[in-house]
Amino acid sequence: MSAPKKSCLATLMTALILSLPLYAAQPHPVPSRSVPIIDCFGDSITAGYGVEPGHAYPDYLQSDLDNRGYHYKIVNSGVSGNTSKDGVDRLKDVLRLHPTIVIVEFGGNDGLRGIPIADTRRNLATIVSTLLQAGSKVILAGISLPPNYGADYIHQFDETYRLTAAKFHVPLLPMLYANVYTVPGAIQEDGIHPTAKGAQLVADNFLPLLLPLLRK
Repeated sequence: MSAPKKSCLATLMTALILSLPLYAAQPHPVPSRSVPIIDCFGDSITAGYGVEPGHAYPDYLQSDLDNRGYHYKIVNSGVSGNTSKDGVDRLKDVLRLHPTIVIVEFGGNDGLRGIPIADTRRNLATIVSTLLQAGSKVILAGISLPPNYGADYIHQFDETYRLTAAKFHVPLLPMLYANVYTVPGAIQEDGIHPTAKGAQLVADNFLPLLLPLLRK
C-alpha cells in the first residue's frame, strides 16, 4: 500500500488494537484423529474480528481446500488482542489437537505496542520450535507497521519474520496483507482488519505455501 494510506492508518491502528477486547473464536471440539488438522493460530486477523461467523480467513481456506478435493479440518485458534507472548501461553491448546500443519500469525500487536523486538523474536522462536518438535509443519505469516513507528524499528520488526523462518526452515508469507489494501472493500472501516472479501484474499495468499504441504 502507498505511504499516504499507511500514514492515515497509523493513529487508527494504534488506538484500536490497544483497546480491542479479548475475543476468541468459538471453541472447537477436538476433531477426529482420522482427519488431519490445520490449525490457524494467531490474533484478531485469524479470529475474524468484525466479520460474521464463517467469514474469517481460516473459513475461506477450508472452502478452498474442500473445493480442491483435500480432506483436512481447519481449526481457528485466533484470539483478538493477542501478542506473541499470549501465543506462547496458548501453545498447549494447539498441541492437544496434534495438528499436521499450523499457520502462525502473531506480532502485529507486539509492534503496535512497542514491545521490544528481542521479546517478539524470542516468543516466535518458542512457538515455531515447539510446534516443530511436536511434529507439526509450520507456515509463518508476517505483517508490517505504519511508517510513524520509524524506519529502524520497522526494519527490525519486518526482519523478525524473515530471520525466524530462515532459522527454522519454515515457509514464510512476508506480508499476509499483500494485494489486500489495494482492493476496494477489502479492509474494514477501522483500517486494520479484513472484511469478508479481504479475508478471502488473505486465504488466497496462503494457498501457494499451504498446498505443497498437503496430500489428497
